Amino acid sequence: MAADESLSDRVRVLQILPSFGVGGAEQMAGHLMMGLSETLQVSGASLFPATGSPIEQRLLRKEIPLWHLGKRAGFDPRMYSRLDGVLRHVRPDVVHTHLSVLRYVLPAVLRRQVPVVVHTLHNMAEHETDAFGRLVNRLAFRRAVLAVAISQQVAASFRRLYGLNCSAVVPNGIPVDDYSSYRHERDRWRQQEGFARDDVLFTCVGRLETQKNPLLLVKAFAELNQPRAHLVLLGAGDLQGALVDYVRSRGLERQVHLLGKRNEVAVCLAASDIFVLASNWEGNPLAVMEGMAAGLPVISTAVGGVPELVEPGKSGVLVAPADCSALTQAMAYLFDGPERRKAMGMNAHARAVASFGMEQMAEGYARLYRLALSSGSKAACAHITAGALN
Repeated sequence: MAADESLSDRVRVLQILPSFGVGGAEQMAGHLMMGLSETLQVSGASLFPATGSPIEQRLLRKEIPLWHLGKRAGFDPRMYSRLDGVLRHVRPDVVHTHLSVLRYVLPAVLRRQVPVVVHTLHNMAEHETDAFGRLVNRLAFRRAVLAVAISQQVAASFRRLYGLNCSAVVPNGIPVDDYSSYRHERDRWRQQEGFARDDVLFTCVGRLETQKNPLLLVKAFAELNQPRAHLVLLGAGDLQGALVDYVRSRGLERQVHLLGKRNEVAVCLAASDIFVLASNWEGNPLAVMEGMAAGLPVISTAVGGVPELVEPGKSGVLVAPADCSALTQAMAYLFDGPERRKAMGMNAHARAVASFGMEQMAEGYARLYRLALSSGSKAACAHITAGALN
């Protein structure tokens, strides 16, 4: 048996995040756990209680052990002892953290002398956590916690904020087949939701929050002024009230559809024509990858890692952030060109199949774990580069 294979057989990896909810980071962590479980001993812990989300249910069906630590809102000092208990039980070789959990995890991993600690930055570093979280992160990264970026732009933001280089860049991955196998559901879903076969659906999947800027998307759509066009928004958030008010003020109730959180995202994408996103900032958005896997051309603001996913003119159209007029023009460009939409959608799907598989993401992280464990020194791991993972 090769050295890497024998190492993989005994590596225990514990993924820790706030919850196994429906956000992009939570989805990515779930996909990663399922991919890693083929070769490594994988378990997961969430600070907050169980959510019953689809990704959580998939992890349980795969018999991946999960701990839910029952965190209360705000600062909860009970997390320190509870996390220490999980580490004592699992005895992980690798602890892999996500989002803003390092403030609770760092004392336990130092006390238990966990051999390797990895932290994935899921967003631009300036937007990843609050001021206290940045102080903890700065200490953690200087104590040789390995920072991994999900895109080159996230890595650049990490350098700007912390004055350090990421240990690696590992792009996100998704179960591509899950988003390309529902095309036969297109007519059924449209009929169920009240859309005609020849309606053109612009669909956005994302939280109704400032980062995603859904109000800009609705304003740009309002200027399109095409009766057969519909804007479908999947997600919930603090801006929902403002969106409802704007839609009513413009008389767009028949054309703008706030569908809330839906479990059948893949089916909705299969029934759509164009994926749209108007974010102010992004890391490496899973929603864009899912839309491309479903065979949709993309219209998006060129923020964060989006230009690393979408090739302008080939698989979609990218516009400057906060440019309402450019968004409207991009919508008109694809609305008026059904053959253009088809060609870009085919290119988007081909790109997803070639590059977005969760197996590729899992292998990237598995290589990082192996390199870090075999180095015998956390300090040496600071020299691992993205190139070493390719």
